[in-house]
Amino acid sequence: MNLQRIFEHAEGVQEFQSGATVFEEGTTGDLMYVVLDGELEIRTAAGFVDAIGPGDIVGEMALIDSEPRSATLVAKSDCRIVPVDKKRFNFMVQETPFFALHVMKILADRLRKRPVLKEHNL
Repeated sequence: MNLQRIFEHAEGVQEFQSGATVFEEGTTGDLMYVVLDGELEIRTAAGFVDAIGPGDIVGEMALIDSEPRSATLVAKSDCRIVPVDKKRFNFMVQETPFFALHVMKILADRLRKRPVLKEHNL
């Protein structure tokens, strides 16, 4: 699924310069993002989780469970991203079943990559 193509003409595109923080771990979130251009890095207090680029999504957990952000997102280069709110997310899930599967795969892949915290290191 080419999310970059689906969202390339979306309204509300946000631009971030290299080094800018898009959102921080522990904060409340109500948006996920689709990356149009640039590279971003997902980090937790435990370390690096993933690097993402054009066509990738991030922040999807905030729309699924309404819990605080589980990671920090930092622009590694100048980038353009499209915010996706819960209404648009639910529409995409209902109208495009492959979108829901795509989101689940990304979530599963990131959870597998996430650094494992040992009980004594918390």
